Parts: sequence; structure tokens; C-alpha cells
Amino acid sequence: MSWARIMVPLAGTATDKGVLSSAAALAAAFQAELACVHTPADMADLMPWMGEGFMGGVQVTALESLKEAAQEGSRSCGKLVAETGYSRSRLISLESPVWAGLAMEGRLSDVVVFDDAAARGKGPLAESFQQLVADEQRPTLVAREGFKVDGVALVAWDGGKEASRAMRTSLPLLQKARSVVVAGAAGASSRAFDLDRLAEFLAARGVQAQVKALEGSSDAAGLLLGAAREVGASLLVAGAFGHPRLQEYIFGGTTRSLLNSDGPSLFLSH
Repeated sequence: MSWARIMVPLAGTATDKGVLSSAAALAAAFQAELACVHTPADMADLMPWMGEGFMGGVQVTALESLKEAAQEGSRSCGKLVAETGYSRSRLISLESPVWAGLAMEGRLSDVVVFDDAAARGKGPLAESFQQLVADEQRPTLVAREGFKVDGVALVAWDGGKEASRAMRTSLPLLQKARSVVVAGAAGASSRAFDLDRLAEFLAARGVQAQVKALEGSSDAAGLLLGAAREVGASLLVAGAFGHPRLQEYIFGGTTRSLLNSDGPSLFLSH
């Protein structure tokens, strides 16, 4: 199993440079296509306050400004993509309806890469991050400073379906890691699970993992982040827990804590 298409949503600003670099490094490790998807503000979002059948001067000016911003953003993305020097890069500039186009590109990609700001709910791509992880349930890499394809990976395990999905979808990356550690805190979970069985599962797939049992009965995110620091992990693989959108937060407490932390890069699957 490998990855053939890596997708990275771009806002069309200078802040895209870091996440694009990480996405290119990930794509290069698999010789995969890198889909660089410019995701501008959607003009359809203005329609609710324009009124039916009426286009005043202010509304027309707003639409023209959005069009110009989208064109400038696309040019900026094209320049940054060219600067990465990755030959299998492809620039895709979305048009309205932007979300429908982004969702489709995500469905046709193996992994989606976002930066730390979007994961923390900041910047123009924050909502896109939430939608792709929670609604589309796409495997997602939150690329933070220090991300390495061949670094140390820590796999969070509690025997649940979310953790299982994250572990299984991350296998191509785990197979390239320098070392892998599987960690779990029995006292912080209502499930019964065996870390050694996960290590056996990974070994059968070419991943030799160490086992690290975590002591504690609360704050699962804190225990995992502490373990990541201890083993020098540059990547933490975890299941993403979510709530219905009508609630105040989309992501559950543990996932939210990981997203808002200063820990390693995250590989998430919901």
C-alpha cells in the first residue's frame, strides 16, 4: 500500500510556503502527485445578504474585489508551487462553489495536508480543515515545524475505531519512519486494549514498533504529548473524535487539546 496523491489546500498568501514545503516533502517520499488546491473565498457566500434579484453598487464592488483577490491568490500559489521545484506538482484553482470543489479534490486524494494555524481554527482555511476532517473524514496531516517523513512516530492507541482508522491509514508513513512507538493509557480509557497486539499487527506489515504503556487516569492528550516529547517524536498518529456541528465545538476534548498544543505534527483520521 502506498499513497499516489497528496493534497494541500492553499489560501493564496505568503503563509502557504511552509505547508507547501511539508506537503512536497511528503509527496516526494512516495513519488506521488502533489495537488496544490487554491481555495479562495467563495462569492456564493455573499448571496444571502445581497437580496433576491438585486445587485447594488456595494454588492457589485464586493464581488469584483473577491474576483480580483482570487486571481491574485491563484498567481501567488502558482509562484510558490514553482518555487518548490517538485516536478509532480499540479495547481488547481477552485471556483464557486468552492467547498464542493474542495470536497471532491479531498475525496480523490490519499492524504490532505494543513498547517498549524488552520488546525487551531485560525486563518482563511480553518473552516476547510474542520470540514475535511470532521465532515469528509479525510486522513489529514497537520504539518508543524520539524515534520520529518523519516522521523520518530508515536501511535496513540486505545483499541477504538477512530484510533484503528488513523493507524491503518497512516501505515505508508509508518513504514517510512525511522522508529515507531505505540502508546496508550489503560487508566484513561473505558476500553480494554493490548498494546502488544497492535505491535504484532504492525510487525506483520513491516513496521517494528516499541510499546510504551502510559501511567495516568485522566488528560489523555497530556499523557500522549508527554510521551511524544520523551521519545522525540516528530509525528503523532491519533484518531480524531468529533461532535455534531450543532454543539459548540466540532472536535472532542482530547482532539482539541492535541490541535491546540505545541506538540509534534499530527496525523488524524475521524
